[in-house]
Amino acid sequence: MGLDPSDGEEMMIPEAIRLVRSTFAQLLPVADLAADLFYDRLFSLDPALRRRFAANLDAQKQALMAALGLVVGYLDRTEELVPIVEKLGLRHAGYGLQAAHYATVGSALLWTLEQGLGPAFTPAVRAAWRDVFDMLATTMRTDAESAGPVTDDEGSERQEVSYQRKVAWCGGRSICAMR
Repeated sequence: MGLDPSDGEEMMIPEAIRLVRSTFAQLLPVADLAADLFYDRLFSLDPALRRRFAANLDAQKQALMAALGLVVGYLDRTEELVPIVEKLGLRHAGYGLQAAHYATVGSALLWTLEQGLGPAFTPAVRAAWRDVFDMLATTMRTDAESAGPVTDDEGSERQEVSYQRKVAWCGGRSICAMR
């Protein structure tokens, strides 16, 4: 069950947002454990990623949960969320994150949600979170790949790309309403 209204599924966009928000709220009381599970799983899926992080992951774990909370809070305000995610993509590209890593991160996130939510991790919840992650990863990856020095001449073009990305978020695989 996806979030694209044109795919014939019954799930409504507000319902997908509700599912993501309510299940994230269920994880908040065990946020430290969820972050531990996420990084344990991430490094088990790709041990080479471990060297990209500090020995002590406490700050990174807090940053992960804060970033997820931010995204969850802005799901219905993509015009505000997209620029934040674009900057996050640039920052992660600077850390050496490559396109192939996004699939690993997505797998680790979904696995963590499944472990943390247990029976509440229904197929509809999985689909909602997968679609959110796919949109985030696409935005982060696309902006990082197209990054370069922005001059005044490129500024309007970059704004058009950003606008088109917002439309894509609110179109095809939508979790937001067009504004």
